Amino acid sequence: MKRNYFLLLFFVIVLYSCSVKRFIPENETLYEGATFKIESKEEIADDQAIKEALQEVLRPQPNSSKLGLLAHYKVETGKPGFIYRFIDKRLGEEPVYQSDVDISNTENLILNRLENLGFFYSSVTSEIIKNDKTSEVVYTIQLAKPYTMETYQLAADTLSIHKEIQKTLDQSFIKKGERFNLARLKVERERIDADLKSKGYYNFNADFLIFEIDTNQYKNKRFDLFLRLKKNTPIKALFAYKLKTVNIYPNTSVNNDYKHADTTTMKGVNFIQDTLFFKPKRLRPFVLFEEGQLYDPKKFKATSRRLSSISTYKFVNVQFEEQPITDRDTIGYLNTSVYLSPLNKRALSAELQANAKSSGFTGPTLALSYTNRNLFKGGEVLKITGKFGYEAQLRGKANNTTGLNSTQLGLTADLLFPRLLFPMDVSEQFKYNIPKTKISAGIEYLNRNQLYSLSSFNTSFGYQWNANTYVYHTINPISTNYIRLSNSTDEFDAILEDNLFLKNSFEQQLISGLTYNFTYNELGDFNKKNPFFFSSNIDIAGNSLSLLGSKDDITGRKTILGVEFAQYAKIDFDARFYLRFKNEQTLITRLFAGLGYAYGNSDVLPFSRQFFAGGPYSIRAFRTRSVGPGTYVPENPDISSFFDRSGDIRLEANVEYRFPLYSYFKGAFFVDAGNVWLRNENSELPGGKFTKNFMNELAIGAGAGLRVDIQGFVLRLDWAAPVHAPVQNETSKYTFDAGNGIFNFAIGYPF
Repeated sequence: MKRNYFLLLFFVIVLYSCSVKRFIPENETLYEGATFKIESKEEIADDQAIKEALQEVLRPQPNSSKLGLLAHYKVETGKPGFIYRFIDKRLGEEPVYQSDVDISNTENLILNRLENLGFFYSSVTSEIIKNDKTSEVVYTIQLAKPYTMETYQLAADTLSIHKEIQKTLDQSFIKKGERFNLARLKVERERIDADLKSKGYYNFNADFLIFEIDTNQYKNKRFDLFLRLKKNTPIKALFAYKLKTVNIYPNTSVNNDYKHADTTTMKGVNFIQDTLFFKPKRLRPFVLFEEGQLYDPKKFKATSRRLSSISTYKFVNVQFEEQPITDRDTIGYLNTSVYLSPLNKRALSAELQANAKSSGFTGPTLALSYTNRNLFKGGEVLKITGKFGYEAQLRGKANNTTGLNSTQLGLTADLLFPRLLFPMDVSEQFKYNIPKTKISAGIEYLNRNQLYSLSSFNTSFGYQWNANTYVYHTINPISTNYIRLSNSTDEFDAILEDNLFLKNSFEQQLISGLTYNFTYNELGDFNKKNPFFFSSNIDIAGNSLSLLGSKDDITGRKTILGVEFAQYAKIDFDARFYLRFKNEQTLITRLFAGLGYAYGNSDVLPFSRQFFAGGPYSIRAFRTRSVGPGTYVPENPDISSFFDRSGDIRLEANVEYRFPLYSYFKGAFFVDAGNVWLRNENSELPGGKFTKNFMNELAIGAGAGLRVDIQGFVLRLDWAAPVHAPVQNETSKYTFDAGNGIFNFAIGYPF
């Protein structure tokens, strides 16, 4: 079957190529790029790197898409049709002919680039290779012996800045014997500039440095490298600057004149405010500079970032004022002012949400929130939220789960401190951002129509912080969830009695332990062409309670205050890799894996902690909770089977190609695969145990999607059909079953 796909792909490529060639004018050939043939008397260690550097000077670039080129030709003929007009709008390109290539100019650019790499006095010739209506250029390069560095010296003077430059040369990455490289010299200038700035040279920049090369001392293509300051370097650039005064204004607004302001000085920083708005002792740890300190841009940048992380403020403005320099001065001084503009202290908000959950439930939720910022004048934020929601599993009709409607009421309170609440002061260990402490408590009532009601109370205490631009940590040493099952109907009681596995997962009402999340996220860095995302969760429950609990004589399990608690460990990870192409096209690959292990007081994981597969955020060709565990298939696809289809292990892989269509409309093609399994054999769920045959038990689906993406708010409609169902045996064929395709409506991208 794979062979047929390759033959079809080959046929399509040939067809497009032939179709394009008939549009090429008789006196033209389509330019297909250039290659380099490098000849040298000596072995070149980085031959490939040189070719990559030379590729950068080639202009123009050949057409990247034969399909886009064909669409352009069709549009130019005046009778393109809808499909070709659409392709031309998204992928169309002007044809690049051989006559568009200025070979003589390219040869000069190649020689210039070779000189920048140290290969002076090289030569280049070119040859045009013509085929049927296409051509390419081969550049043959006779590479000269490169110039290599013998010594690296500073043309010193008596100024103090020369002493500082001399010190930094010890950290230089330019070493004896290295080939001349202009780009590395530019990087060296920037390195020295950054080092000088960190030592107080406020007005210095890299353009004041110049390199000179002396080859007269050697006959075998070696050179001495000299670094000096340009003669027209401004006087003020030669002085280091210290901070004379540091003023922080915690409550800046257009009405402030500070005529009657009070000043509090703490560790070399003045806090100026009319009335006490923000306690200086709470704000001081966010400021990394003080009076008398040498100017360091890294500390100011870090301070701005740290102050911006306080939820009290919307703007942070740092200003410097230079003191005049006289002939007798040996150092300059800066007056520093930091203006902090606060957000409104109190805020009320109402939000109507349309929820489409991974569990398949869809419906509206009304949330009312009250926010109080800077509650105790230390940047604390209190947020109280009440919500009312109604959900229905609209996609459950195929499994007779339309009874799974629910009404939800909830009240939560979050108190966020922009500092560590910890027995010891360890905030100085965190240079990038000061960790935040979050205390949460909430109560929720869920009425699952025709089945049961759940009342839950949850509390947590933990910390969250950015370790750097990409890494984020969240740890909750205390995380408690108490669940009380009530109003259980006869139908649901029958479901529990028929399935001991499910009954056990609902019995343990108290879950208390530790949770931790680690996230590495490059998606916000648009300078990265191929960003990576990784997130992992660890959830450990019941160990501390086990030390305090007492054993129940009837069940043999431990309880605390008469309540049975769960014991388990659970870990999962989610890894995604994004390949970004031009025209907003992206190929995303994703891998998810999770494992749960119940022990001690628990025979199975609590129902809320089990893994499940299928649905709009999982394997889209299968409905929510319609996959697994393993090859298990319920005899009657009724409501009870909805609760059965979960497990201790989950594996999932996805590939999705996203592309723009028109304006806010985006398209996608995707393939999903995965399943859930049990760690141990369960007679009530035959075929559910994880075995070495798990690859043949993957549910696989493929499909296409349409998305409306308005500044990050995404409405998504995906259609997918099964390719392989885990109920099939090892010899079953993989068939695209379009007749059983389903639609998934969701909010947000699946990953």
